Amino acid sequence: MAVTQTGVMETDRGYNNRQISPEEQQIYSFFLWLVDAEQPDRAIERFRQLFFEGGCSEPKVAQALSSILGSHTSDQEFNFLLNRCCHILINRWQLNTRHNSAIPELIRQFGDLPSGYGVAGQRSRSVQRLRSLIQGFTQSEQYITLSRLLQVMEHQTSESIELERPLGSLIRRYPYLYEHCLLNDTSTDEQQSTIQRLQTQHQHRFELDLSQYVLYQVRCARAARQGPEQLTQFQKRMQAFHNPTLMTNPELAYAVKHFTGKIESGQTYRDLAHGFHAHSNYGPNFGQFKRDLHQYLVPSIEPGYGKRRFNQQLCNQLQGTFAELDNKPMSDFLMVRTCGSLLNFLVVESPHRVDHLTFIDLIGNMGATQTTGLLLKIVLLCSRVKPHLEKRLAILFNHYEGSTRRTVSWLVQVLENLNIAFSTNFGSANLVLTL
Repeated sequence: MAVTQTGVMETDRGYNNRQISPEEQQIYSFFLWLVDAEQPDRAIERFRQLFFEGGCSEPKVAQALSSILGSHTSDQEFNFLLNRCCHILINRWQLNTRHNSAIPELIRQFGDLPSGYGVAGQRSRSVQRLRSLIQGFTQSEQYITLSRLLQVMEHQTSESIELERPLGSLIRRYPYLYEHCLLNDTSTDEQQSTIQRLQTQHQHRFELDLSQYVLYQVRCARAARQGPEQLTQFQKRMQAFHNPTLMTNPELAYAVKHFTGKIESGQTYRDLAHGFHAHSNYGPNFGQFKRDLHQYLVPSIEPGYGKRRFNQQLCNQLQGTFAELDNKPMSDFLMVRTCGSLLNFLVVESPHRVDHLTFIDLIGNMGATQTTGLLLKIVLLCSRVKPHLEKRLAILFNHYEGSTRRTVSWLVQVLENLNIAFSTNFGSANLVLTL
């Protein structure tokens, strides 16, 4: 574990510190050549021949794989090898839109293994070993992230987001989760590059779709005020833009107004964060900062719910955070660690302790939009904990990814609201505020 620049404890990605053997490098070099020399369908065929059948027209590559299979560390090394070979192909194909469709085809091979694939028969010992390792790969963390990538690469239709579909099928909709759901400690450079590009592309696409939809709705409303005939003429003349979220039109309108408009004393969320910094100014000490922080957050708590017990719980949480440092001068480090600890308390602490009753209670009592607003307040105050909040939501997404959308509608509502909150406060979405 290491403290990142945000001051939040995160796991180091350890793959690139591994020592790559000459045999591995031989295979990587082959796939680097293959992805440039062959069309995707031919590259997939040769990938399958090597890894699923143990055959290759290049003797040196076949021998390299045979040496790896015969190694006493093959159980540990094979998954890394196979994962990186997949991402050498994926990374290059993702750069060319004409080749994007090859990516799901490559990944689906692992889910289409015939029954009895790994059962010993008349095959050679090396092929039996290879098939056993392939089956092991399909149970690995690397394959889980590949499966999630498949969901991201496949365009979702209305049928694919029906209420009985698993939550995991919605991953494409939330680019801010990609880094935490699609990468892990063994992710290669190629894998990280692919995910970063997908995240940028999909986030930009969502922000553009959202901006166009909001502008279209504003223009429709203006035309409607002039009369039904003017509205009809406008709708015939202009291209319609559809709601890009899973929220209803009124829910989306409310969320946009909430995250961009004036919410307290004629101030927006951004205004409030700037005002806190100006008033608090990191003084006189850490203890006073925590008291000011409590006062900053309380107006975002539904009054009845807060007075019953939550405001006091929040106060206790803040008072107990590094209490031994209360008389010390405030610092950036303490700001980051305090806000990170607060997000652990409000959402979830870690993948090993998925206790999120407080989060569910907040949503149940305040609704998804106001709960998201509370989280936004913290992130606007300290933008360096934004990745930490994304990680908290990714923990819950991974925890519930096999549950149907219907059974975790509370989580879907927050994820959708967070899409709006991030796009309007950290993204490039240029939204009209007169919805």
